[in-house]
Amino acid sequence: MNCNANKSIECTVKQCAHHCDEANYCSLERILVGTHEANPSVDQCTDCMSFRKK
Repeated sequence: MNCNANKSIECTVKQCAHHCDEANYCSLERILVGTHEANPSVDQCTDCMSFRKK
């Protein structure tokens, strides 16, 4: 896979289409972080809204 790793966005989600297989980085120029909670209080309440399944 030819991946342009964005060294500003680290990622360990290997199931994402934007994950660089060679390294734990995202290939996107930017990502959107969102939440599935009305009042997020811990990191588990946040989501990468840019995630796309491989």
